[in-house]
Amino acid sequence: MLLAKLECHFTWGLNDANLNDLQNKLKSNIEMSVGEDRNIGWSYSNLAFTKFKQDLLEEARDDLEKAEEHIRKHHGDNCERQLIVTYGNFAWVYYHMGEHAQSQTCLDKLEKIKMQFPTESPAVLHPEIYGEKGRAFLNFSQQYYEKAKECFEKALELEPEEIEWNEGYAVALYRTEFNLTSFEESPASRQLRQVLELDSKNAYMMVLLGLKHADYKEYQRAEELMEKAMDLDPNKPYVIQYVAKFYRKNKQFDKALSLLKRLEEITPNSALLHHQLALIYMSKRKKSIQNGGEEAEALLTLCMQHLNQAISIQPSFVYAMLDLADCYIEKKTFKKAEEMFQETFKVATTNDDSLHVVEVRYADFQLYHMKSVPLAIMHYREGLRLQKDTAEGKRCAQQLKNLLRNPHDGEA
Repeated sequence: MLLAKLECHFTWGLNDANLNDLQNKLKSNIEMSVGEDRNIGWSYSNLAFTKFKQDLLEEARDDLEKAEEHIRKHHGDNCERQLIVTYGNFAWVYYHMGEHAQSQTCLDKLEKIKMQFPTESPAVLHPEIYGEKGRAFLNFSQQYYEKAKECFEKALELEPEEIEWNEGYAVALYRTEFNLTSFEESPASRQLRQVLELDSKNAYMMVLLGLKHADYKEYQRAEELMEKAMDLDPNKPYVIQYVAKFYRKNKQFDKALSLLKRLEEITPNSALLHHQLALIYMSKRKKSIQNGGEEAEALLTLCMQHLNQAISIQPSFVYAMLDLADCYIEKKTFKKAEEMFQETFKVATTNDDSLHVVEVRYADFQLYHMKSVPLAIMHYREGLRLQKDTAEGKRCAQQLKNLLRNPHDGEA
């Protein structure tokens, strides 16, 4: 079938995502991308594919029409190559709707574009295809982040100065980079600076670069970038979100809370936002306990409310589920904590999402609260087996060594 040879969402092997969660994330991306018009068309294309997977063919077609509308509106005379993937998606959807003539019309449009804009060889795709493929991989699942990196690398080989491919590559590097020893050796940091050389007012790249500085304890430089980004784009949801994350990590909880409360008015149905609010309340609670304050219980209640809200919006939000389990531990309701951990194991296993993190958090629960060394060892070993080079894997290894050193622990 000719359709199978197209470069579009239907031929990229996009599987194993929780479609409802992904749709919520994409809708949130669209709401939060006001002004970032170049990304909205891609989000609608991804959304159309998720609707197709749920047999909502008319809704899929409608979303593709919105994608085309945005691309035509915001890419002007250069929009035809930007529409290659969209036309491929249209061809698939129309074919499965039984509208074969419409499907063929889309295929004819594709052939016309390919003749108008030939590539140097059949093995080389248009950079717009690599770029949209990379964006799809970034949006669909973290298991595709490495593939996203490869797509943006190929797009940059063809158009090294194109801001969109440089930005996508920076995000892919940022999401896949762990365990480096210095800011200077970080490929993500170099790429983020590269984007800012091309686009000095890109507030999104600015806050990611700021968080990179913060990762290496360069807090003054990080804060300078955060303040500059807020001056440039004070109402951009993504900017507010990442600046708030910086302030939370830097223990400036009231600043972070003020920003996120403002963001909540713009995007009240963001699972990530509610998770961030919960983390702030959790951090404020720990500080209150250290200072002998009386508001610890009220802060725990607020934390749990936002975690429950995050999970209701995105039912497979593994980190929110783990944090809710920790809240039950804080309340000494260990049965509830156990139930939440078991539910999180199911979600993480089904979606192949952060299972190694669940293993180490559950092992800690068994070791420190349930006093079950055998179960703790079993889960530390599994966490180490799954991801030995991550921070969680290294913690599993260290915990196993600590248990091994205990002469009173025959099981270890």
